[in-house]
Amino acid sequence: MLDIVGMLDELQQKTRKNPEWKEAFFKSRRAEDPLSDFCRLCREFGYEIYEMDMINAGEDFYASMRRSTNGGGENSPKLAGEDDFYELFFTGLEKD
Repeated sequence: MLDIVGMLDELQQKTRKNPEWKEAFFKSRRAEDPLSDFCRLCREFGYEIYEMDMINAGEDFYASMRRSTNGGGENSPKLAGEDDFYELFFTGLEKD
């Protein structure tokens, strides 16, 4: 069973090869609630991803990164964007 990062990676790879999926994901960015629309599409395409999964994955990743730099103290550097798997998903698609 894949974790959220694995599911997003696999989904991103499949989306790169599927113009219909890619168009649907980019269209979801203009929705009233883009994250919810994104997660709905993920589930339609066979990946059980929910809003809290995305938020928790980002927070967990960021927390582990902070712990690995300078012991995770208050002086640890801010890692801009490294905790936003939603944006990272689209950044990967935009490279194509």
